[in-house]
Amino acid sequence: MKYLSWILVTVLTLGLLSLESAVVANGSQITIRVGHFPNITHAQGIIGRANRWFEKALGEGVEVNWKIFNAGPSAIEALFAEQLDLAYIGPNPAINGYIKSKGVALRIIAGAASGGAALVVRADSGINTVKDFNGKRIASPQLGNTQDIALRTWLKENGYQVKEKGGTVQVIPLANPDQLTLFLKKEIDGAWTVEPWVSRLILEGGGRLFLDERQLWPDGKFVTTHLIASTKFLKEHPDLVKKWITAHVELTDWINKNPEEAKKILNEEIKKETGKALPKGVLDESMKRISFTYDPIAISLFKSARRAFELGFLGKEQPDLSNIYDLTLLNEVLAEKGLPPVKLEISKKGEKK
Repeated sequence: MKYLSWILVTVLTLGLLSLESAVVANGSQITIRVGHFPNITHAQGIIGRANRWFEKALGEGVEVNWKIFNAGPSAIEALFAEQLDLAYIGPNPAINGYIKSKGVALRIIAGAASGGAALVVRADSGINTVKDFNGKRIASPQLGNTQDIALRTWLKENGYQVKEKGGTVQVIPLANPDQLTLFLKKEIDGAWTVEPWVSRLILEGGGRLFLDERQLWPDGKFVTTHLIASTKFLKEHPDLVKKWITAHVELTDWINKNPEEAKKILNEEIKKETGKALPKGVLDESMKRISFTYDPIAISLFKSARRAFELGFLGKEQPDLSNIYDLTLLNEVLAEKGLPPVKLEISKKGEKK
């Protein structure tokens, strides 16, 4: 007991209580540190936090310490610092974290959401067809993020060069709230962004949906959010990770079968986490463009990574992402439920084998 007390005092003295191991020293209590964003594309995390869905599935002796993040890089840094065991996060932060750690730090263990990204233009921007983008100013949420890569790739595929490379289209990385502000001021002509900002630009900014990104992907499916695990936690606690994935699959199914109740809980929790609920119209429109799924839609991640590399965002050599997924536990859960497995019949370049 004295030894345990000494450990606790030392940890407190160093100010590292938040960095404690997932397993508390006495071995009788386990705390899982889980991250999510206050965004509707992170619905499983938000709803699960609100109704203690995961705690109920994990059983006695296990607690969940939820951590809210507003940017992917900060969540990845927390995982690197061993402050995070699981996280709901977008594809590009996961890719960057995997590459930065040389494939050591994390694995994608399940999907969470698909869709919810689009290009919205001002009604008076003069943009009516794909030929109308010369001289236009189009925003993305962040340089090199998922939507930024999608925008730059789409422009390139349609014959445009961005201004920094001598072209005619200016791509402006802007935080989503700033996009809406400058959209209303007519200082940008459009934005390629993610929900709920797509719907806000349309409903509050008077914008027009020019392109729903689902149109660019097979079957309209591409990864927006997935569930990652630190490799350390995955190796040390596969039983807990499997229980989490089981609850995640069941919650995903519940959200899809109970959309109105899910929206109600989601918006109440977003209000708690951000101080402001989404207007009903924005929430309703946003949810129409998002699908919740445990399938990580791996082919879309590999293709996005290849595009990021081709645009110069991932270094001089194309990264090897062949081990970024570990779907072993997900497929065990699906088999136990009589559901088909998720297959990874693709190469690291996103091409079919």
